[in-house]
Amino acid sequence: MPATIPSQQLTLQSFGDISRFLREGVADEESRQLRDSLSALSSQIDEAVRTRRTSTDTATIMQRVASLSQCAREHQLFLTGLGSAWHALYEFGAYQRALRELRNAIAHWQQMLERRSAKESAGFDQFELLAWRTLGEALLLIDMYEHHSDPPSDLSDVGGRSKLSALQRVRNWFGRLRR
Repeated sequence: MPATIPSQQLTLQSFGDISRFLREGVADEESRQLRDSLSALSSQIDEAVRTRRTSTDTATIMQRVASLSQCAREHQLFLTGLGSAWHALYEFGAYQRALRELRNAIAHWQQMLERRSAKESAGFDQFELLAWRTLGEALLLIDMYEHHSDPPSDLSDVGGRSKLSALQRVRNWFGRLRR
């Protein structure tokens, strides 16, 4: 049973948790659209990972991976339409590189599945590692954009406590994993 965590801390233990987190608190329309697109990607990753772990039917797994590949492609295309404020951030370039690496890992995993290769497991492991890295980069990008675009007066909630940024919540989460 998970431990009770104070309301300001966030536990992201699955790709589904990331998807739910992304639907919370939005700074502006582009941020909301990015969160929606990223949430769809995270959900597809979650489905592919779950299917791979629970099914032995290669055709079913390949269908999930094909859907994931299409979603990642659409997400990458969506990124090109974001405004200049996004493109100006260093984190944007880092996120795009991570997403390209993830798409390459998905394609590699897909090839291993199609070939029924003994190396499929290693391809899956690499994909999963890059999925976590890519989503972490995305959360950092969103945090940097929203922190940069929010006026300082918006950083406090009604109770006067400062809100934890997405980056701070992810750092808290990673800190709990190390314990």
